[in-house]
Amino acid sequence: MGSGVALFTLFLLLATHHAQSAIGVNWGTLSFHKLRPSTVVDLLKANKITKVKLFDSDPDALRALMGTGIQVMIGIPNELLSTFSSDLFVQQNLSRFMGKGGADIRYVAVGNEPFLTSYGGVYQNYVVPAMVNLQQSLVKANLASYVKLVVPCNADAYESNVPSQGTFRPELTQIMTQLVSFLNSNGSPFVVNIYPFLSLYQNSDFPQDFAFFEGSSHPVLDGPNVYYNAFDGNFDTLVSALAKIGYGQMPIIIGEIGWPTDGAVGANLTAARVFNQGLINHLLSNKGTPLRPGSPPMDVYLFGLLDEGAKSTMPGNFERHWGIFSFDGQAKYRLNLGLGNRGLKNAENVQYLPSRWCVAHPAKDMTQVADHLRIACSQADCTTLNDGGSCSQLGEKDNISYAFNSYYQLQLQKEKSCDFDGLGMVTFLDPSVGECRFLVGVTDKDLTSSAELMARWDIYHICIGLLVWALTRCYIL
Repeated sequence: MGSGVALFTLFLLLATHHAQSAIGVNWGTLSFHKLRPSTVVDLLKANKITKVKLFDSDPDALRALMGTGIQVMIGIPNELLSTFSSDLFVQQNLSRFMGKGGADIRYVAVGNEPFLTSYGGVYQNYVVPAMVNLQQSLVKANLASYVKLVVPCNADAYESNVPSQGTFRPELTQIMTQLVSFLNSNGSPFVVNIYPFLSLYQNSDFPQDFAFFEGSSHPVLDGPNVYYNAFDGNFDTLVSALAKIGYGQMPIIIGEIGWPTDGAVGANLTAARVFNQGLINHLLSNKGTPLRPGSPPMDVYLFGLLDEGAKSTMPGNFERHWGIFSFDGQAKYRLNLGLGNRGLKNAENVQYLPSRWCVAHPAKDMTQVADHLRIACSQADCTTLNDGGSCSQLGEKDNISYAFNSYYQLQLQKEKSCDFDGLGMVTFLDPSVGECRFLVGVTDKDLTSSAELMARWDIYHICIGLLVWALTRCYIL
């Protein structure tokens, strides 16, 4: 009991005197076009990002992070909480990567939002037992003083009309008390994911300016405190909920926060830049919140680093467009992370596929294209074509071309993948229109000499086909 009180006191001192939030990023890998892990790590280093959060313990990512000094949070997926061996997990995902010149793994996330309302409690009873077993395994491996266990929670774990009345959901009160007691006794912070965008997206009555950090004409009054943005209100609701179970000074990390750039009304480059820059400026000002003045969160992990074109779109088409960088590591907009660079630096040495695109054949009748579009968009990412997307204003033929090309790039530009029963054709002229970008895929594999030879052979066939088509058109005219 005495050691627990000592740890709590230490954390109280850290929280009180914490100078600034540290800015990190979430590195998700659900993409059809994956960059090499070494390229991503170079991107982190170029942008002076020193903290990264993974959603698993991918060995290739951890190898690339070895020796970089970048602090890492790895994760255990929810579906593994009831079955994984804690000793084996520590051995395979921690011990073998850590040590001198190794990966600097600081946290293990036990599940990801396991108490989410939509899960119906299916993971709820596995969280604390998994943490207890993992803690014992960390002790046996002599890692417990360095690696801390956390549970990233969604903001729907707590509720209130005003921040000062925040409480955990009634069905979670007991397990949250156990969890937070465990976190406190082992020197771990509370991790929460906060998404003002989702509040705006899911509620048509939510004041738009309240989602940002520019001040609001609809502030929330809570006794002597006034809230001008959703982040502060959400954060202090958690602070109140923690206080009600006896841990009002528990250190807090923001595990995920960000704004998407596509796939929905309100998801665009301008809004994402304004939100993320406003958030960073707010954090680095060290103002804190009304219930924690001068004490911002310990760490804040932006969501996310890269777009993930293979993510589920069940929450919305915007799910594939959270990155501050596009899938190929190119900055989407100007953003000062407050880490020493005035703007974002692009990834270098990206291994692109050849510069060619698949488009709708201009001379073919497209009345029978529906099935081809359905197949293409069921496998590739066509979310930008939907309402609110950056490509939603394209004409019919450009829509078809976008879908064809998305599938073609997904198939690594294989010749037959642009056939579509003769309705598609390959072009070397970029068909992008305005802000609607027709992508060229990337690969995390080296293009071997044989692959390059095949690519040249494909290009030869394409050129012959285009020449024949052009001569035929001239003859007809």
